[in-house]
Amino acid sequence: MQTNNSKSKLTLLVGLAMTLALASCAKRKEAVAPADLVVTANGAIYTLDAAKPWVEAVAIADGRYVFVGSRAEAQAFVGPKTQQIEAGDAMVMPGLVDAHVHPLMGGIKALYECNFAFTATPEQVAAALQACAEKTPEGTWIKGGQWGSSFFEQNKLDSPRGFLDRITTRHPIFLNDDSGHNGWVNSEALRIAGINGKTANPEGGTIVKGADKEPNGVLLETAARLFDTVIPSWTDEQYVKAAREATRIANSYGITGIKDAGAFDLATKAFHSLDQTGDLTLHVAACIRTPYGRRTGPLDFDAIEAERKAYRSKHVQTDYVKLFVDGVPTPARTAAMIHPYLADKAHGDHFTGGDMHIDAQQLAADVTELDKRGITVKMHTAGDRSVRAALDAIDAARKANGNSGLRHELAHAGYIDPADIPRFAKLDAVAEFCPILWYPSPIIEAVISAVGEERGRHYWPTRTLLDNKARISTGSDWPAAVPDQNPWGGIEALVTRRDPLGVAPGELWKEEAITLEEALRLYTVNGAEALRLEQQTGSIAVGKSADLIVLDRHLFKIPVEDVGATQVRKTVFEGKVVFDAQSGKE
Repeated sequence: MQTNNSKSKLTLLVGLAMTLALASCAKRKEAVAPADLVVTANGAIYTLDAAKPWVEAVAIADGRYVFVGSRAEAQAFVGPKTQQIEAGDAMVMPGLVDAHVHPLMGGIKALYECNFAFTATPEQVAAALQACAEKTPEGTWIKGGQWGSSFFEQNKLDSPRGFLDRITTRHPIFLNDDSGHNGWVNSEALRIAGINGKTANPEGGTIVKGADKEPNGVLLETAARLFDTVIPSWTDEQYVKAAREATRIANSYGITGIKDAGAFDLATKAFHSLDQTGDLTLHVAACIRTPYGRRTGPLDFDAIEAERKAYRSKHVQTDYVKLFVDGVPTPARTAAMIHPYLADKAHGDHFTGGDMHIDAQQLAADVTELDKRGITVKMHTAGDRSVRAALDAIDAARKANGNSGLRHELAHAGYIDPADIPRFAKLDAVAEFCPILWYPSPIIEAVISAVGEERGRHYWPTRTLLDNKARISTGSDWPAAVPDQNPWGGIEALVTRRDPLGVAPGELWKEEAITLEEALRLYTVNGAEALRLEQQTGSIAVGKSADLIVLDRHLFKIPVEDVGATQVRKTVFEGKVVFDAQSGKE
């Protein structure tokens, strides 16, 4: 027989159990509230999350992953308004990050410029320019390109300036090369710029002269920059259209994050404007551009801070700065090297690229101050001498500020002295590579012509850096060096070290090949780190931004030689489909 005390205890226990049960039900009900989007595949969702690398389904609500797991469990998240994507046997993975790109330049190039292939012959260049001249109002600039780094070595033009003059003298012409560092102009452009045989070379650049002692039309490094203020700028409206086009192009290749590797303020403003209207479907990190060419004084930190503050928004991060330390190791020979270039008549047999744009002491002061301000620094370092100076500058910042947690980047660091390899991990510095440059191609042949066969073939030590625990990030450098922003050929070439297009024969330092898993990680997890967004994107995990792509194939079930032909079926950014190849939605 139960006492009143016993009944009271029993009633209390039952009530408590019911309360806990109801609370548990409420929590379960909240956890399985219908998702906005459920994506399923036959075990082929590659998360890049080591704890759960392969799953069958993900559920997305309010732009973030709320479930990552099995197909059966995901059905609990399907409601009457839930959108569903079935990938079948194809592969789903995180969106890619292009950690070195010039997006506004690419958008402008695609929409407004006169373009021809890097491999174009003089006849093809002439045909393209003639077509552009016929539809361009007289007196209006024709701008575009890009001519290959070895164009004038392979094609012995009597006068590069005269070649363009024969096409048109009614339009000024300015053409970039494939590195983006050098220019080619006609007589009308030189006239407008006020450049003639008496014009002195700017520090860090060369106005190449012909036999007549007059400019022959080729401008190296800072000499090409003399036209930056001469050529009329595009309008704000054109810049916004270019930013929109660059965003569309990136999404079509499965890219959901980019780092503008040298953002002019108008470029950052354009992406900021796009973000304000809700039309930016990318995570954007903008490296505020600093002056190009020889600099001996400190940076204008007030101007950097003003730009940093003015254009920061939800999807545009501005805590980055770009410094130019040297040029390029092509026939221009403007990259700063430890050992000499090949001997030639113009440079002799001991030429190492001349002075860096920023001397070592000033570079260390710049990096230390920027690090102190919480700004990640990307340094253009194409030669091993500039790489060493950049590492020394990071070392100086670490000693002055302690470890700030900022991972400063050495862009184009393809030549690294073996003694400096271990310093990347020690200093938590990032080697930032661009894929067009780690397999045989015309630009590699141009480099070899300047540095020699043996040295030229030992370029981009990817495997060695990873084995030494160094961080690597990857980018396209589009529109410099590459015809488009497509990352898939670069991913393939990281594994094969061969030309994914099958045009150039051979391999480039095959011992430095890495695995497909490592290559995909560079383009996702490491890319997110480069944007300082590793807690938000780069892998598929509950709570992260739902940035994913659906491919037309399973990358791990095909020959690696087919990876470069990968097509993206859908791109999802923050839970919304922003590119659909089938429907044409972009």
